[in-house]
Amino acid sequence: MNPTTSPRILVTGPTGFIGKRLLYKLDEKDHRVRCLVRPPEELNLAAPLNNKPEIVYGDLLDPDSIEKALDGIEVAYYLVHSMGGKSFREMKAFEERDRKAAQNFVNAADKVGLKRIIYLGGLGEMADNISSHLASRQEVGKILSSGRAKATVLRAAVIIGAGGAGFEIMRYLVERLPIMLCPKWIYTRSQPIAVENVLDYLVGALETPETAADTFDIGGPEVLSYVDLMRMYARVRGLKRIIMGVPFFYTLLSTYWVALITPVPSGIVFPLAEGLRTPAVCRENRIQALIPLQLINMDQAICNALAEEEKGPGKLLSQQSCFLPSYD
Repeated sequence: MNPTTSPRILVTGPTGFIGKRLLYKLDEKDHRVRCLVRPPEELNLAAPLNNKPEIVYGDLLDPDSIEKALDGIEVAYYLVHSMGGKSFREMKAFEERDRKAAQNFVNAADKVGLKRIIYLGGLGEMADNISSHLASRQEVGKILSSGRAKATVLRAAVIIGAGGAGFEIMRYLVERLPIMLCPKWIYTRSQPIAVENVLDYLVGALETPETAADTFDIGGPEVLSYVDLMRMYARVRGLKRIIMGVPFFYTLLSTYWVALITPVPSGIVFPLAEGLRTPAVCRENRIQALIPLQLINMDQAICNALAEEEKGPGKLLSQQSCFLPSYD
């Protein structure tokens, strides 16, 4: 990609699980990138980029700072979710924060003439007794699509990758507990996707004009339950685990249980656990015709994530350390 002809890109949420990875993907293609970083955060990357991104400081709850960040930008990635914070108290206000931040962004985008927005949201249908977290993510997608900028909304279920909250919860639970009595939501069907494929779709949406002003479901090649994923993890690691869902394990109780076993804060665990009650399977696969990919199966995605881990249970030194036994 010629840096002089490629669109100028803003990445919101560049310090997050997806945002940091996206910076490297965009850098590979010499895209001109500006990062919106909320103070007092800093953009600390594991390895330097070939093209140093421009850093601007601001907050999506501050309309003036958004306009400054969008000045001269043609395409913006919206990768910001409140999730709920570190505690239940912080979690209660996340829906209103997300709503206000998205509306502020659309208002600023309209003022500066932004051409496109690319947003990563969540799978789940409103008719399926959807959780507050997933409903909020869908509302944000609708808000971002309401302005003059053409929005591409990508909807994903659980994303498998090192550092992702869903993967880290699974990793710590399976590593530490030989026998697990779990909430019944572990049997809910979903279509998880490898983080590598999510990044391919995010960059592909940028480079494929046909994806503008549309919503697409993205998922991996398999429809699985969360217990299937945990059993896959155990197989990949060569661990023997007994995992069962029980009816009395309510969402609030399971949140405290997961927060006790894992380092993931309860304010993040609760919206994730609540969301796992909702089936998250792709309704359609139109994006595969526009952005054809080799989708990574989940046992390989788990292995890739483990090879990337730097510390904690389940560390693997290399891909060669990860053996994928044949399924019975």
